[in-house]
Amino acid sequence: MFKMTEKKQHESIRTQRRPKGIVNPISINFIHLRTPWVIAWWSASYLGYAYMSLGSYTKGFILIFLEAFINVNSKLNLGILYSFTGQFELAKQVVDTNWLLLYVPIYIFSIWEGYGLAVDLNKYSILADRETSTMIPFKISTWEIAFLDKRKPCMTLALSLLAPGLGHLYTHRIPTSFYTLAWWTFIAHKGNLLPCIYLTMLGDFAGASTIADPLWLMFLPSIYVFSIYDSYVNAVEYNKLFEQEQKRFLTDNYQSANFPVPE
Repeated sequence: MFKMTEKKQHESIRTQRRPKGIVNPISINFIHLRTPWVIAWWSASYLGYAYMSLGSYTKGFILIFLEAFINVNSKLNLGILYSFTGQFELAKQVVDTNWLLLYVPIYIFSIWEGYGLAVDLNKYSILADRETSTMIPFKISTWEIAFLDKRKPCMTLALSLLAPGLGHLYTHRIPTSFYTLAWWTFIAHKGNLLPCIYLTMLGDFAGASTIADPLWLMFLPSIYVFSIYDSYVNAVEYNKLFEQEQKRFLTDNYQSANFPVPE
């Protein structure tokens, strides 16, 4: 079968046309193969998380803000809580349908567009791998030093459990880290998370239940799970990217031109 391939381009053009990633002081942002349905699920779980995972920070920040703004005004979390506990009439009374109906079109768009973006980025990731696109693995500036290096995926799990966002900071995804950590701190304060933990450790379960605010605390499961999952995947894929970049460098500079490359 005839296989059509793109002609070998100059390295500078190849790197600019389909880059695999970029290392800069703010973030090590790159593309890799993903399961589109998993990205769609993150959009369904929490608006904006799919874009944050894909490295599309601007869209992610906007949608995460809309998620919180609309959710709190519509009392959606309280409606979900009452529905799970069988209090359906109370759920109907507490939910503000004016705000809830505003949530629907944004929710559908986020799932549809997140899935499509994952499919498109997968195609570019495959093309970048085929063209062995280069990237500069080290970047130093006045404010920060960023570089590709091996990371321990298990460390991202521990750091994300300690505080969501720390796992992303470990993998140098500063926008995701800052936004996640700031949002978690705000929710923990509004929901009285730390006082609840303190009273629970003292055995005062009734007191903890009294001061807990479920409207805010119900955001936490999605934040924790996303932070753990995404930072772990980033660490694994960073390690692969580091190995690919090292392999390309050694091949270009030390491998003999007469070496038979296996097909």
